[in-house]
Amino acid sequence: MSTDVVGGAVGYRPGATLSLWTEIRRQGSRRRTQLALAFMVLLPLIILTAFQLDSGGGDGNGGGNGEFSRLSDLATSGGPNFTLFTLLVSAGFLLVVVVALFCGDTVASEASWGSLRYLLAMPVPRSRLLGIKLAVSLLYSLVAILTLVATALLAGTLRYGWAPLSAPIGGDIPAGPGVLRLLLIVAYLCVSLLVVASLAFLLSVSTDAPLGAVGGAVLLQILSNILDQITALGNLRTVLPTHYSDAWLGLLSSPMQTDDLVKGCIAALAYASVFFALAWWRFLRKDVVS
Repeated sequence: MSTDVVGGAVGYRPGATLSLWTEIRRQGSRRRTQLALAFMVLLPLIILTAFQLDSGGGDGNGGGNGEFSRLSDLATSGGPNFTLFTLLVSAGFLLVVVVALFCGDTVASEASWGSLRYLLAMPVPRSRLLGIKLAVSLLYSLVAILTLVATALLAGTLRYGWAPLSAPIGGDIPAGPGVLRLLLIVAYLCVSLLVVASLAFLLSVSTDAPLGAVGGAVLLQILSNILDQITALGNLRTVLPTHYSDAWLGLLSSPMQTDDLVKGCIAALAYASVFFALAWWRFLRKDVVS
């Protein structure tokens, strides 16, 4: 069903169909959006509660066991440190799932409900439909990440006070520059998660099953992480989309180590460009019947 109309009725303006604000309201009213954003607020509070429960009865048997334990100890030494710990425990999986949910569900859900063909029959040009869907999905993904960071910073500061960022590999960083480092970490995570977003979006335009698009993107991310741990692959691991996923830790050293950050940004943008281009190519040629 082709809807990229060259002509059209008098007064028809393709750019006026399916406005950005309309899609923002549509997606914002969905239960999965509300639950995802609510969980971004809830997670730091859950972590904070866990630390509170442990502070009274910890006997030391679980603490002192490796890098993660040291980071757990640092998490209670100030708001910026609590935020850093929250990012550490959520970046590897939770944020991947949230971004995959927003970007993988957006087109596939319309197809599963049978409303996609009606949107195209309005008519909404296919390229505009994809552009609006993608922009809103990325917007909500960004809002989710910023909500997590803002909640963690606020909750951690109210409970533990305002203190320097204590990086285990770089010493103390004053609170002001420490917040700047946190913002740079968030910016890098957003860029690296474009790989997940683009892959989920590609799967979303290729299937009528939203869970398949979301799950496929998450599973491929997990597979990449597993392969990256196999040292026998040698330099082949550098082409995996998750190879530089932890490069943001270089922002915690003094001076900052940015070589892997640059490589990670280049790799993420390259993968995202390919996946987004394939999504456009696929959808513009797809016979939409649902």
